[in-house]
Amino acid sequence: MAPLPDWVGLAPALALTLTALVVFVIDTVKPRSNDRALLAGTTLLGTVAALAAAGAVLVSGMASGEGLTLFGGQLVVDGMSLFFSVIFASVAALVTLASYDYLAGQSEQAEYYALVLLATAGMCLLASSASLATAFVSFELLSLASYALVAFLKEDKGSVEASLKYFLVGAVSSAILLYGISLIYGVTGGLVFDTVAENVVDTPHTGLLGVGVMMVLGGFAFKTASVPFHFWAPEAYEGAPTPISAFLSSGSKAAGFVVAFRVFTVAFGFEILTDVDWVLAFQVLAVVTMTVGNFAAATQENVKRMLAYSSVGQAGYVLIALAALGGGSDALVLGMGMSHLLVYGFMNTGAFLFVALVEHWGVGRTFEDYGGLGSKAPVACAAMTVFMLSLAGIPLGAGFFSKYFLFGAAVDAGYWWLAAVGVVNSALSLYFYTRVLRAIWGGDANESLTIESYPVGLYTAVVAAAVVTVLLIPAFGFVTGPAVDAASALF
Repeated sequence: MAPLPDWVGLAPALALTLTALVVFVIDTVKPRSNDRALLAGTTLLGTVAALAAAGAVLVSGMASGEGLTLFGGQLVVDGMSLFFSVIFASVAALVTLASYDYLAGQSEQAEYYALVLLATAGMCLLASSASLATAFVSFELLSLASYALVAFLKEDKGSVEASLKYFLVGAVSSAILLYGISLIYGVTGGLVFDTVAENVVDTPHTGLLGVGVMMVLGGFAFKTASVPFHFWAPEAYEGAPTPISAFLSSGSKAAGFVVAFRVFTVAFGFEILTDVDWVLAFQVLAVVTMTVGNFAAATQENVKRMLAYSSVGQAGYVLIALAALGGGSDALVLGMGMSHLLVYGFMNTGAFLFVALVEHWGVGRTFEDYGGLGSKAPVACAAMTVFMLSLAGIPLGAGFFSKYFLFGAAVDAGYWWLAAVGVVNSALSLYFYTRVLRAIWGGDANESLTIESYPVGLYTAVVAAAVVTVLLIPAFGFVTGPAVDAASALF
């Protein structure tokens, strides 16, 4: 059997892009079509195809080791890029399934699904970026689609305002990132990560290099909603259609992390730490992001905003994967960060989709509004219980194992104090995650609330996310192996 061409490694991104074109064709043939089944079905088929393609390439071994290098080193397909493509395609599939009901009665649905597909393709390309140029272009593909998706509810002033704020902050962060990239190019004479790595060590321009590295770090911190670049997240998540809040808080955040993993380990490396200590910068960023995110979440009365701020705190945990590098357990700690992002993709997406389900029933967004929901929708509330306890690190979902092994890897690397800060923050998060459970299971029920219908797509997406979150407990060992192997290829 003849070997497959290298471009097959990009099958996940190609499947998503081709499906977006098909959706555009449908919209051209039937302008402003509101055939929800056709549009959602086509999009779901594309995301499942991307998921299957990522799994097939991963299992085939054609991208094992250092992976496939494409287009003169601009892109690389390896275990890490495929691992994250699985996360992106899974989140996009859940969001598409939930959007089938959420978009009932909305116009321009074809544009919505096409933007979701293109944003996901941008995430997959980010995971494969091996050059600062392709990373920036992929960032913009993801960002521009995201700005439009946040403003999709055009008649809702909150949605439009959130999108405008997101766009303005995003434009500034893109400028900072691009300026940082230009400084790196000026110092090293290259944009491909391998070229940067070769020339960054002996450069006499350490001052410019330091400024460039910090500006690139700032651009990635915006995309991952890390403090102090997190202010856009609660506004955008609250104003956006709730399935898009789930999409951004899980998929977009993971995309920011995967490119940060590759840039800082491959392009910059540890050799420049005596001049530019980026590991120390990530340690400060991790501690501040965990603490600020969790304290802010504890003060919220709106469940959606609480989830938005808690996602900032969760970003702080993943930052440990970069903050604990250099301690001798680099592949392990980076692999555990990747594993946490995979679990987070299901439990956090599921939590936001539960909020979308509750909105569909006409329930408000405050903790008080959630009172007694458990007696009216026990299955959905049981799923929410799984998400909350898993996010808090209680062993009802795989979030316990992903946090436990991430903190353990930090201890193994000698950064016990980072793990200690993570444990204290996890204990704090118990307050606001269990507050949701107290409301839905112990609060006073709204007797006037009658649940007359169970939206098939939304309900299925919530239950499916909960089932996967639980199933990842026994299957967690199958996740960590490929993650650590993929991380090992970077060192």
